Amino acid sequence: MRKTLRFLIGNEPVEIEGCDPTLTVLDWLRLERRMTGSKEGCAEGDCGACTVVVGRLDHGRLRYEAINACIRFLPTLDGCQLLTVEHLKGGDGSLHPVQQAMVECHGSQCGFCTPGFVMSLLALRLNEAEPSIARIEDALAGNLCRCTGYEPIIAAGRRMDAISPREADPFLKQCETTAAKLATLQDGKTLALEGQGRRFYAPATVSALAELIAAHPQAALVAGATDVGLWVTKGMKQLDPVVYLGRIEGLRGVSDEGDHLRFGAMATLVDVRNALADLSPQLDELMRRFGGEQVRNAGTIGGNIANGSPIGDLPPALIALKATLVLAKSADGGEIERRTLPLESFFLDYRKQDRRPGEFVEAVSVPKLPSDALFNVSKVSKRFDEDISAVCGAFRLRRDANGFITETRLAYGGMAGIPKRAKAAEAALIGRPWDEEAVAAAIAALPQDFTPLDDMRASARYRLTVAGNLLRRFLIETTEQPARTRVAGLLAEAAHG
Repeated sequence: MRKTLRFLIGNEPVEIEGCDPTLTVLDWLRLERRMTGSKEGCAEGDCGACTVVVGRLDHGRLRYEAINACIRFLPTLDGCQLLTVEHLKGGDGSLHPVQQAMVECHGSQCGFCTPGFVMSLLALRLNEAEPSIARIEDALAGNLCRCTGYEPIIAAGRRMDAISPREADPFLKQCETTAAKLATLQDGKTLALEGQGRRFYAPATVSALAELIAAHPQAALVAGATDVGLWVTKGMKQLDPVVYLGRIEGLRGVSDEGDHLRFGAMATLVDVRNALADLSPQLDELMRRFGGEQVRNAGTIGGNIANGSPIGDLPPALIALKATLVLAKSADGGEIERRTLPLESFFLDYRKQDRRPGEFVEAVSVPKLPSDALFNVSKVSKRFDEDISAVCGAFRLRRDANGFITETRLAYGGMAGIPKRAKAAEAALIGRPWDEEAVAAAIAALPQDFTPLDDMRASARYRLTVAGNLLRRFLIETTEQPARTRVAGLLAEAAHG
């Protein structure tokens, strides 16, 4: 094991021997390094004022990602590069093209949120040439501004490449040098830190992870920390020990296995979105609204599932797609023991899953849709962007040669303590033509499947009504001429109108 945390801040190597396992990157920057450009607005990954850019090696290639520093634990930066707004200034004091664009387009007023916007635009610039307005808006959806209005900031996103060509960006010109530096930090050893009387482990292999979980069954497993971070910043939990999965390259893979897609548990939601988009454009739209880009860069498919939230956006869609999980644990002789189960069987009760002692989610398998399958997924939330579902519905249906329904899977989130299929409603559809009468029968059966709760996101009555209306939307979108049933479509029309 290695007992020293190692990463780059800008181009400067940093080594830390003792560290609080849940010290956030933002607190370390502001309180210990006195780098106060990154701001704390919400401390829960919503407002983007704390946005920084992390560079990490992805199968040998340097990859830059905007993340929320307020909920990211400092030890998770091992082997990475950290960039803040302070690193953008040129050696002669000149502004970076992103900063200059914000000045020229009058994209800042009070300035509190500005560093976060700048860093989100920087990450976009480093990853994409000449981004469209839609991509700029997407990249900025995780940044909130309370005084400027977004048009000047979007204009800055369009202007930055005109000020200086992307290929001339100093960070891109240093890519090979930076990647070489990060490669020297990849030693394959488990990182083991202690601080404030608590422990942090970051294994580099699946076998080392299995051994750690077997030795510390009470450990908090951390993937992207997009939810666990709030346990600390809002719930003030003292986690001990913390086991971080982000250094295990073998858990990050996304592969096409012919009849199904295979996702390692640590595949980020960005990579998951790109792969699922090939199955259905509606999956692409669902994932686009999965938090802000900072959350999608950090969050993972395995973390989203293992977290077990009843209002997580991804599980209903995966259940409708017949996804299965691979669970792994350490066995005698240092071997890895694995078992596979349907995703819907993994969720037992509120925050309770079928995960045996020592087990962790290793992979997710998602079958491809048959050519004759109808598929539909909808998310309803109070706020269109960067909000958790009040209700999420995902539906899959197949018919025989005469048009009668032979197979259906109706999965919902937000309707029970777990993401769950509506089996009574499914039964009401079988053997019927796919029409309004069939949908009405399924809607009438929904109260047999769910007794939703009243809470801050929605009332029980609203949830049942929406759950039925989402089924009706499924019918409209698969049997009638294209209709205006999606907010996203209306927004796109307004943007180009």
